[in-house]
Amino acid sequence: MSEAVFALEHVSVRYPGAAAPSLDDATLTVRAGECVGLVGPNGAGKTTALRAVLGIAPLAGGTARVFGRDVREWPRRELARAVGVLSQREEPAFPLTVREAVVMGRYPHLDAWQNLSPRDEAAARAALERTDVADLAGRWVGTLSGGEWQRVRLARALAQQPRALVLDEPSASLDLRHEMELFELVVDLVRRDGLAALVVSHHLNAAARFCDRLVLFDRGRVVADAPPADVLAADRLSAVFGWPVAVHRLPDGVPQLFPERRPLGQPGTA
Repeated sequence: MSEAVFALEHVSVRYPGAAAPSLDDATLTVRAGECVGLVGPNGAGKTTALRAVLGIAPLAGGTARVFGRDVREWPRRELARAVGVLSQREEPAFPLTVREAVVMGRYPHLDAWQNLSPRDEAAARAALERTDVADLAGRWVGTLSGGEWQRVRLARALAQQPRALVLDEPSASLDLRHEMELFELVVDLVRRDGLAALVVSHHLNAAARFCDRLVLFDRGRVVADAPPADVLAADRLSAVFGWPVAVHRLPDGVPQLFPERRPLGQPGTA
């Protein structure tokens, strides 16, 4: 069995002033060469699970480990070399070109003088090309569309040359082609380079097509952790999301979710 890269062991997180925990006794493991999707309704605990994995959510109980080591023991610079992160929201803090933004991914590797080596330059170029933004290298990031900026941020994470990826809604703002290309790129990194990928996504159909496992959250708890075909059951999803759904299978057996319309006259309908 491959190495455990990310692990939450009976983790609970309760933010100050919250009426209920954001995570409640959550346990999950992501191994090298595996892409795992975290899915569930808004506020179910998906992003909090990522924050716990990265050591930036206060644990009320349990342990979060990265490569077998308690995440609280990792120096932040060392963790940044090992794990590439694409957060859910980010706005440029100051004017940058696309190339400059991607080169920032090399900072955890730079020497005390912050000098870029030929290896750093090569890593940035490769990341620009793999995410299809090399032709934008000279553009100011403030002129980019939401989808372009998302791909630039992924390029920055890849420029780190990490051993693992944590991606929070990576396909947000992407059109159909670039959403599919992004998921295919992540899966290629997992399969070919042996990375571990932990991905939060509201796009259940895309997650089902590309992830090895889905972890379904509901009100802070893990209610299912299995291959997509076992997690995406219509009755379970209808209960968790509070909306009737149907699940059909593609010719290759991958389940796909279709929300149904409630009959007129039921609460919430016109």
